[in-house]
Amino acid sequence: MKYFVPLFAQDVGATADLSAEIAQGLFTTNNVWMMLSTALVFIMHLGFAGVETGFGQAKNTVNILFKNTITPILGILSYAVVGFFLMYPGFETPGWFAFDLSGWKMFWFSPADADVSIGYADGGFTYWTDFLFQGMFAATAATIVSGAIAERVKLSAYLIFTLFFVGIVYPLIGSWKWGGGALDAMGFYDFAGSTLVHSVGGWGALAGVILVGPRIGKYVNGKTVDKPGASVPLAVIGVFMLWLGWFGFNGGSVLSADPALVSFVLVTTSLGASAGGIGGFLAGNLVFKRLDLGMMLNGVLAGLVGITAGADVITPASAVIIGLVAGVLVVYSAVLLDKLKLDDVVGAVSVHLTCGVWGTLAVGIFSTNPEHTFLTQLTGVAICGAMAFSCAFIIFFVLKKTIGIRVSEAHEKSGLDSHEHGIRGYTIVYDE
Repeated sequence: MKYFVPLFAQDVGATADLSAEIAQGLFTTNNVWMMLSTALVFIMHLGFAGVETGFGQAKNTVNILFKNTITPILGILSYAVVGFFLMYPGFETPGWFAFDLSGWKMFWFSPADADVSIGYADGGFTYWTDFLFQGMFAATAATIVSGAIAERVKLSAYLIFTLFFVGIVYPLIGSWKWGGGALDAMGFYDFAGSTLVHSVGGWGALAGVILVGPRIGKYVNGKTVDKPGASVPLAVIGVFMLWLGWFGFNGGSVLSADPALVSFVLVTTSLGASAGGIGGFLAGNLVFKRLDLGMMLNGVLAGLVGITAGADVITPASAVIIGLVAGVLVVYSAVLLDKLKLDDVVGAVSVHLTCGVWGTLAVGIFSTNPEHTFLTQLTGVAICGAMAFSCAFIIFFVLKKTIGIRVSEAHEKSGLDSHEHGIRGYTIVYDE
């Protein structure tokens, strides 16, 4: 009997050690998945670059690529300087504004104090993974604006806009839901950012399109003049890159490697994208009387944007409906913008704003959670839209009245590559 007690204690200790090892293994798995998701979201910037370059004119290729390269650079830096701490301030009571100065000091000057233990984020990831994943989301919002106002916006004006929009506007709006602010307390739901990322970027794009104005020769005598893109294959590659990245965008938003929920979210995401492609294909054929590849591509993106708000709380059948409607909406939205003479080079407003709003409202219609209501979703969309559009409009308006936001007519006609960058994107040299 004298040996029973120590053996029992030893068994308890071994069980505790085993539990700790299992917990640590789950923590590591969760964090690895989150870092992989971060990489997938990062690669979406290459997708945006491909889409914008493919749909843009060849004479502006380098300019477009320059913008799409520097956007994540500025986005990550501005998010590190202020955005991250503005977005997750740790509201004592749900509100509209707070700033975590202690977090800022820890990030820059005492990183050893950062919480990288299993206690952070319920064992889903570390503090540093948290920052990087959210930083990639932030940069995406600015990239949406880039595509809408391409081929005539001043690079300097766009860069200044990006700093303010990503560093302040986007994280402030995001804090209202994801940071535990007033919208979260209201019951507003946006799983991965149909509104907080996509429609916020879309509202910024709309403000830019209005103030920058259409490209020269886009609208003539009441007719819309097509401006042929530089590379249709590149646009297709870009869309597939974005679709791939969306597995990290939505799958990573589970905030862990939960096998049941991650796999379910990836299924609804894929169904939404596929149904969106069908919607764009059918509506494009009905409106333009042709098999419009561009509309099918934007239909895929529309379906992805639409499904993003509720990918974890809808059924697969609902995902198909949401994606299909988004694919149809993106076509008619593009037609409406042209009627209003709002020149959007890549259809960013239609994809991200129109379908971002639809996807967020769809949560109130199709969610399996009875606490998600249409009225709450509509209220959240309206608040975020008013804030995003007014801030973007003010930023662009001030820039327009000071440094100017549009290149000269001569530069626009001959192309921005030669004037601003000194090289062309497509150059064929023959040996003499």
